[in-house]
Amino acid sequence: MSSQSPPDNGPAPISDSHAAWFAERHQALLTNLERAIKGKNEVLRLALCCLFAEGHLLIEDVPGVGKTSIAKAVAASIDSSWRRIQFTPDLLPSDITGVSIWDQHNERFEFHKGPVFANLVLGDEINRASPKTQSALLEVMEERQVTVDAVSYPVPQPFLVLATQNPIDLDGTYRLPEAQLDRFLMRISVGYPDAESEAAILDQRAVGGRAPALAPVLDAAQVMGMIRIVARVHVDPEVSRYVVALARATRAVPEVRLGLSPRGALAVLRAAQSRAVADGRTYVVPQDVKAVTHAVAGHRLVLTPEAEVQGRRVDDLLDGVLASVSVPAPA
Repeated sequence: MSSQSPPDNGPAPISDSHAAWFAERHQALLTNLERAIKGKNEVLRLALCCLFAEGHLLIEDVPGVGKTSIAKAVAASIDSSWRRIQFTPDLLPSDITGVSIWDQHNERFEFHKGPVFANLVLGDEINRASPKTQSALLEVMEERQVTVDAVSYPVPQPFLVLATQNPIDLDGTYRLPEAQLDRFLMRISVGYPDAESEAAILDQRAVGGRAPALAPVLDAAQVMGMIRIVARVHVDPEVSRYVVALARATRAVPEVRLGLSPRGALAVLRAAQSRAVADGRTYVVPQDVKAVTHAVAGHRLVLTPEAEVQGRRVDDLLDGVLASVSVPAPA
């Protein structure tokens, strides 16, 4: 693992040296992940984009395509604390946040922290837990703290939730409420690998029996430095207006009951900043916005009942929005 520290993280916009340092670390992490995850470069890039935008990531797809493998590979590649929570229908909120237990010796309640107190929290099959258990994550994902018995406990920094879920039409799953979905900066799908990558996976497992063990290439301090760099990537006012135009266009689509909110527009912009500096740039261009819009906005749009009955897809509607909104010309 590299021992390099991030450049100075003051309030000023980032320099070329900041961008170069970020891009080098980003590429090292991406290369490490690709040792275990074959043929999914764009999926991994989106996952890292979410990570360095300090957002939570939801990976949704059918069983067996590598959702949990991606989450575990990211956790293994960063030298920080991580915990895995297997979500089941009988999971209780206190199983996630922790519980206060009476200490007879000190004659007081002592709080025993749950698995959510870690830098990286892997929530496996998150939509198999009941809505009551889901609510235990609302505060910590938004405010980075847990409140128990009127006392608030901060979680470590950085704090990131990487969750997986199966499609909601499978047996034994619950639909995540809109408030819970909105806590995730991105929702991505893995999809089936191409034939060459699938053959490589089979060959690798036939020889070794399991995916290669990954060594950490970053530590928590470096991740925090990269998060601070993302926040300082320059955004031209024209690009900001472009994001606003996209958000407003989603609200005007007849098949959409709830369009992209101002908070959703901010999420698109933050993800675009992360995408830009990963490519070694100190500023955002419209193509960065386009590259992240589906992952950031797709789970935030709510279709009308008529559109759902007709089988309309959010991704298709977003394609129409992206095609209809004028892209700002280069300065």
